[in-house]
Amino acid sequence: MQLLPLTQTELAGTGLAPADLDAVLWQGAYPALYDRDLAPDDWFPNYVATYVERDVRQLLAVRELGTFQRFLGMCAARCGQLLNLSSLAADCGISHVTAREWLTVLEASYVVRLLPPYHRNFGKRLVKTPKLYFVDVGLAAWLLGIRGAGALAAHAMRGALFENFVIGEFIKQRFNAGQPAELYFWRDNLGHEVDLLFETEGKLQAVEIKSGMTFASDWTAAAARWKQFAGDAARQPWIIYGGEQSFDTEACRVFPWRSLRHA
Repeated sequence: MQLLPLTQTELAGTGLAPADLDAVLWQGAYPALYDRDLAPDDWFPNYVATYVERDVRQLLAVRELGTFQRFLGMCAARCGQLLNLSSLAADCGISHVTAREWLTVLEASYVVRLLPPYHRNFGKRLVKTPKLYFVDVGLAAWLLGIRGAGALAAHAMRGALFENFVIGEFIKQRFNAGQPAELYFWRDNLGHEVDLLFETEGKLQAVEIKSGMTFASDWTAAAARWKQFAGDAARQPWIIYGGEQSFDTEACRVFPWRSLRHA
């Protein structure tokens, strides 16, 4: 069995789910933080020290702990971004080969997750590089130095962490259903992008992810452009945002983040 951190649906079913979105992003979903009286700031450093640093370092035979710690932090700083191994390696003072090896083990250890680009081009030149995410958003937040939910409101990485959170929920739901992830993003060389894409009922479901609490009309532009590219292959796009209301627009359907607790 491959058991990832708890889903929002599982947490809501126990009555333990945090009420506030920033608390969700900060706390993450590792079971220990919900079945014991533990604060994230106490649990995450121990988790990193006893599992990530000890076990993963043994697999990799890492000699310089500081370098590996810096590598983890640099990965967190890049969550939601296209993976640039050369830049990541340079920032950590390691070789491209070492960076690839470390990232491969972190992915096999369910610490990070690479989201592949969708292969169908719809007449466009496509980006072929995967995007980097953490399996648990709380771990990414802790590695970024965020030490409380209150620090998230104005944090520069809040949008990336929210995107990480939403994509993580889709991944966990598929794992729990015994299905392969088969989740993608789509981006062409001009920067047109869809945050999340998956096939369902013979068509493509696009999902845009916005951390803002108030819906903005320009959010639908990417969804409308995607529908033009994909044509008959596209289902009505979704937007998942940080607000509380669910409604339809001409271009897409809009869902609040809490809808992930009923997926």
